[in-house]
Amino acid sequence: MLIAFVSLYLALTITIGLVAARLVKNSTDYLVAGRRLPLYMNVATVFATWFGAETVLSVSATFAKDGLHGIPGDPFGASVCLVLAALLFARLFYRMNLLTIGDFYKRRYGKPVEVLTSLSITLSYLGWTSAQMTALGLVIFSLSGGALELNQAIVLGAGIVVIYTIFGGMWSVAFTDLFQTVVIVIGLTLVALLVGDLAGGVEKVVRQAAADGKLAMFPADMDAAAWWAMAGAFFAFAFGSIPQQDVFQRMTSAKNEKTAVRGTIIGGLVYFCFAFVPIYIAYAALVADPSLGELFANEDARVIQKILPDLVLGKMPLWAQVMFFGALLSAILSTASGALLAPTALFTENVLRPFVRHMGDRQMLLTLRIILVTFAAAALVFAVNSTSTMYEMVQNAYNVTLTGAFVPLFAGAFWKRANTQGALLSIVLGIGTWLVADNAAAAAMVPPNLVGFFASIIGMVLGTLAPTIIRNHGESIDAALAHRKPLPGQPGYR
Repeated sequence: MLIAFVSLYLALTITIGLVAARLVKNSTDYLVAGRRLPLYMNVATVFATWFGAETVLSVSATFAKDGLHGIPGDPFGASVCLVLAALLFARLFYRMNLLTIGDFYKRRYGKPVEVLTSLSITLSYLGWTSAQMTALGLVIFSLSGGALELNQAIVLGAGIVVIYTIFGGMWSVAFTDLFQTVVIVIGLTLVALLVGDLAGGVEKVVRQAAADGKLAMFPADMDAAAWWAMAGAFFAFAFGSIPQQDVFQRMTSAKNEKTAVRGTIIGGLVYFCFAFVPIYIAYAALVADPSLGELFANEDARVIQKILPDLVLGKMPLWAQVMFFGALLSAILSTASGALLAPTALFTENVLRPFVRHMGDRQMLLTLRIILVTFAAAALVFAVNSTSTMYEMVQNAYNVTLTGAFVPLFAGAFWKRANTQGALLSIVLGIGTWLVADNAAAAAMVPPNLVGFFASIIGMVLGTLAPTIIRNHGESIDAALAHRKPLPGQPGYR
């Protein structure tokens, strides 16, 4: 019966996405929903896209194991990212009339930086997208009752995500996100109430968490290495996730720049508050059934993410199972669709298109769909070969953009002297130093991602101020704002 309800839910969600696909007339519709989303839909896309599988399954399980000091990246860093992106970049991106975030690097620094940063951001999505496929696989695996192996379930889940995303682009994402946000909020709230009652009530759960030291963000016995580790995780999410195409798409899909700012801030704050609901559910599950703690001893780190599915399937009535898995599937599908669409847009527009002389808008739409399937296959290979938790996979993904994309973005927006030479040195030095430090991490106190981040800053400053060897290929930020180029479907586009 549960499988029947879940199948019906999936069918309804896919139907909504396919109906919304009828609004796609050009690449602007496909990538940023024609820039027509009202505030309530903009808020829903920001919330639902970030409220993904790692929030429900992985962050909650990590809290149950390590407490608040184990999750500085998400929801804390992730929420800070959205607020900073809204305050610092939403109006800028909107006024520049960009189709992708890679277009910013092209306008500001030229083609070499555009291709390098866009390729780095695209590769960072392997971990993010793989995390969503892993999550969907975990759900299917749990529902199959052992009829499928975990990797088989991941493959099946990947196929569902591709079908769900390929036709409607951002319009499908927007409409399904709105529907899924309602399911998430209602479903997880009801499950939280039920699991809390099984554990003896909210007061008992909170008291037990405090007694076990789970509510201490900065435990008294933290040493310098632990402080640095927390900083590395926080920076990966707070800064590393700003130069991401999915954040860019959600902001610039709004109907105007005021809506872009307000929608992203509200979505970020709602996300931060509601992220504690699955955290509460996971810990209440441990209080209600301490035997679930045995999952922490498994060598495959992905297994701890089964805490909530196992409890719901083992001790919840059917209606609660339907609500939980409906909310969980909503979180996964909404995030997975964005996680596939974002790198597809970036690679097609800013890595592939610069080397193709003539690509009309209809060819662009076809190419986007081909690249989407190709990227999904690559993410699937990554997912079935990883034993990391989704929280770890997402954090590793953001390390790429923290060390290779954030500093050129920030400098390009707020430092008028920033140039192509500085951006190139920042990218090469940042990512190169991070990779070298990562291989020697056992002997270092400072996390490799922060070492790379500091190197990226140094590279930008030295490259910009040094004598010019590589001429500047971009334009000033003032010129970029003045030369607003129309997008497909906008007046004046050719």
